Amino acid sequence: MRKLGLAAVTGLVLVVSGSLGFVVLERMQPLDALYMTVITLSTVGFGEVSPLHPAGKLFAIGLIFVGVIVAGATVSFIAQLVLEGQFKELVVRRKMEAKLRKLSGHFIIAGYGRVGRQVAREFALKRVPFVVLENHPGGIAQLVSDGHLFVQGDATDEDVLTAASIARARTLISTLPNEAQNVYLTLTARQMQPDLNIIARADFEEGEKKLKRAGADSVVIPHILGGMRMAKAALQPNVVDFMQMTALGDEGLLVEELVIPEESELSGRSLMESSLKKEYGVTIIGIRQRGQKMSVNPGPDTVLNAGDVLVLLGHTEHLERLSRDLRG
Repeated sequence: MRKLGLAAVTGLVLVVSGSLGFVVLERMQPLDALYMTVITLSTVGFGEVSPLHPAGKLFAIGLIFVGVIVAGATVSFIAQLVLEGQFKELVVRRKMEAKLRKLSGHFIIAGYGRVGRQVAREFALKRVPFVVLENHPGGIAQLVSDGHLFVQGDATDEDVLTAASIARARTLISTLPNEAQNVYLTLTARQMQPDLNIIARADFEEGEKKLKRAGADSVVIPHILGGMRMAKAALQPNVVDFMQMTALGDEGLLVEELVIPEESELSGRSLMESSLKKEYGVTIIGIRQRGQKMSVNPGPDTVLNAGDVLVLLGHTEHLERLSRDLRG
């Protein structure tokens, strides 16, 4: 762009200098001098205002040479900008396609509005693989600025879902602002990937039933959650502070879930025998055993088995150490 600006300034200086040259050398009126300069630089071949003297002819020849050089440089700069832009776009697209082909066990976020951006921000903090589906130019520009992996297109389009590697995805999160689109996306995704975990956004309670019938595993109604949070903040502010600490990781305190892997040393042991509290400084606040509902605040005699999901409360470094040990 600096080169283009320089070329524009050079062209303007050339026109002004040419006009002054014809005024001085040929005693032309300013308008006639400007006319002669323009037709000389553009090489259109129109007739002269008046026959030129030898000095005027030499000046016109020099003006033509300089004008041709400046015009050629300007065209070259423009072509360079266009080609560089296309090349960069091609390189970015190729890199993105290569990353998409490697994705597996990832999350798909449909929509990059207020809700979608917040989900992507949390995923980025957790460093989990995800791809965003977005079709709005403003959302695309924001995704490029944020540096997230994305597929441009209608999230309800099967080709777009295929490009996002839905066959290998772990979870689809539909945050589209239109409830009908969320329902249609849920139906499409469930048909394409029966085992996919689908979390959908609804605006009203009636939409929750529709989305569940369409195949959504979980439905979130943002305004209801927001209202409950505000009421809780008014009635039990300390509880809200604790929830915020564990949700946002303030003071290094988090609530996380971990799965007990196969052949783990914890398998077959009771909570008391596992010594998780003593060795890692974490507290088990919930357990979901295979085929059962979540058990909150399980007792010390609860037996752990491979595949059980543990909901843990503890500091970040303790949870990370436990996670590494569980993975061996």
